[in-house]
Amino acid sequence: MIKKVIIMFRKIPVVLVGSLLLSIGINRFLVPHYLLDGGTIGIALILHYYFEFSTGVTMIILGLPLCWFAWVYERTYFYNSFYGLLISSLLIDWLEPIKDQFQLPVFPSVIFGGICIGTGVGLMLRYETSTGGTDLLAQLISKAFSLTIGIVILIIDGFIITAALPLLGPKTFLFSCSTIFIGGMRFWCKKSNTLASNL
Repeated sequence: MIKKVIIMFRKIPVVLVGSLLLSIGINRFLVPHYLLDGGTIGIALILHYYFEFSTGVTMIILGLPLCWFAWVYERTYFYNSFYGLLISSLLIDWLEPIKDQFQLPVFPSVIFGGICIGTGVGLMLRYETSTGGTDLLAQLISKAFSLTIGIVILIIDGFIITAALPLLGPKTFLFSCSTIFIGGMRFWCKKSNTLASNL
């Protein structure tokens, strides 16, 4: 137990950096154009856009059932994800004011937003932590079925953003898909590098 706590504290700097990149990507680049990311963040953003719910608080509420599932069935994932959920959610709400700063056009926002979010999430997953939402679900599915976690995340994100299509409209839908694709490229590159190193 003590060993797990020590490992958890060692990962906090990684979670802080990853959550900071994630928060900047969302508030600085996505929110000004009403774009979505995938997973729990995407659902939280939909509720934020239409009902003005706090994005971070909504992420915590949506992530708690998955954290409870991890606590019951895969406790290591719970320890690696719960504080990631709290830190990323708090930073997203804390950095919300940057959405009102100088606004870039939508196309560069899609690119920079995807890079920030993909790098932040990818950094946390590299060190076996996550934001505790569907990233945690993807970790559980990946382990259960021996699938690449990047593929699982893209599938989950695809389902969520497709379900939101009637609310988004075709233009926002396409830009949001582009953001998710750019963010997901980090996983594909990582997978390609791993394969190359094994040849």
